[in-house]
Amino acid sequence: MNIDDKTYFDRFDTATINRQDKEHFLHPFQVFDVFSEEGALPIAAARDAYIYDSDGRKYLDAVGGLWCTNIGLGREEMADAIANQVRQMAYASPFVDMTNIPAAQLSAKLAELAPGDLNHVALSCGGSTAIDTAYRLIHFYQNCRGKHDKKHIISRVNSYHGTTYAAMSIGGKPGDHPPEFDYIQDTIHHISCPNFYRADEGISEADFLTAKLAELEDKIKEVGPDKVAAFFAEPVFGAGGVIIPPKGYHRGTWEICQKYDVLYVSDEVVTAFGRLGHWFASKEVFDFEPDIICSAKGLTSGYQPLGATIYSSSIHNVISEPGHGRCFTHGYTYSGHPVACAAALKNIEIIEREELLKHVRDIEPYFQQRLKTLSDLPIVGDVRGIGLMACIEFVKDKETKELFSEELDIGKWVSNQADSRGLIVRPIINLNVMSPPLIINREQVDFIVDTLRASIVACLEDLRLEGQL
Repeated sequence: MNIDDKTYFDRFDTATINRQDKEHFLHPFQVFDVFSEEGALPIAAARDAYIYDSDGRKYLDAVGGLWCTNIGLGREEMADAIANQVRQMAYASPFVDMTNIPAAQLSAKLAELAPGDLNHVALSCGGSTAIDTAYRLIHFYQNCRGKHDKKHIISRVNSYHGTTYAAMSIGGKPGDHPPEFDYIQDTIHHISCPNFYRADEGISEADFLTAKLAELEDKIKEVGPDKVAAFFAEPVFGAGGVIIPPKGYHRGTWEICQKYDVLYVSDEVVTAFGRLGHWFASKEVFDFEPDIICSAKGLTSGYQPLGATIYSSSIHNVISEPGHGRCFTHGYTYSGHPVACAAALKNIEIIEREELLKHVRDIEPYFQQRLKTLSDLPIVGDVRGIGLMACIEFVKDKETKELFSEELDIGKWVSNQADSRGLIVRPIINLNVMSPPLIINREQVDFIVDTLRASIVACLEDLRLEGQL
């Protein structure tokens, strides 16, 4: 495939693709009224940090697919590893008394990389199923302990934990809970988001942290320590806007969970496998050892769908205690799929060999500092990030932090301008979110920041013309 040869794209009929897409493909999070008018951008090829549409236009993908193309796309050795596994054994049942070599090897590797005594792995199809697996594992564990009422879950407003029924119920983004869907409401509770940028005026960060920790403890007491089973938390809010809680928040919430016999589930679907410069962020970045880590995305860098629920020996020793005749009646046809596991093993090998974790730690200061230079623009309220995660929050008034109306969808205005200049960023109403591939270099960082500046300036002119400023 020679995507540098523009004739490569002559085979695609963009109008036909758009028609087929509109008529037949129900997209995740599709906004029907907008989609019927605008359709979707058809992506035809990808290489490294770049994607190409069906007309051959090239874009730097600063979103990294969907937080996932960590090693970059189009790698021949990944294609070879996947193809070789297909030829050798495309599928084997994972149920009961059968396994396959890549699944066993990957589980051992994940246990080696994970912190503490997280030595056991349930493999599934993605981040949402990893969360659902954790949810069911928690119920199973508490029942095995004889604690049949200890089933309630605490999560946070603005969190995102996936899109299956339990995962979306645990998530706390208001926009993800439209009235047309139903959710688990009686046993799932949400405390407020620890976003200091949106704190009450005049409060110190230390007092803000104290209040957030007290809120978790108060919620556990309100529901009842004998009823609260687990606390679910992303180390860094992803789709909620790259919100980094105050220093000490994670350690503090973990200590509260320890105090009340509440399991801590760290949702590292985004933050694991190098996004913050470490295999996992919980211990290395935020100084706590969760009972369960959920991961996906960077586990295969998007080359295959795969999720992993990594849990402690403490949990496993309870659920596997001999003499009870227990059966863990949970799992999927594609749990530990050999092709997906082969892709994950090769992906981890590449990250290790190319020292991408170190590269992320090296380029992080440049990436974050260059993005901060956008703070001088009149509608840029906050620029925040860590590792290779970043978010720009747009505001109508920088002093009051007043937001533009949701109907205006300012994030989309800016991202449309960026698209036209060859840059992909992710719009989420009043936000632009970024999570570029881990292989990104300084020249590409400069392109992201310079293009965003030009895009925001162009958007400012449009806003003034339409009387929005």
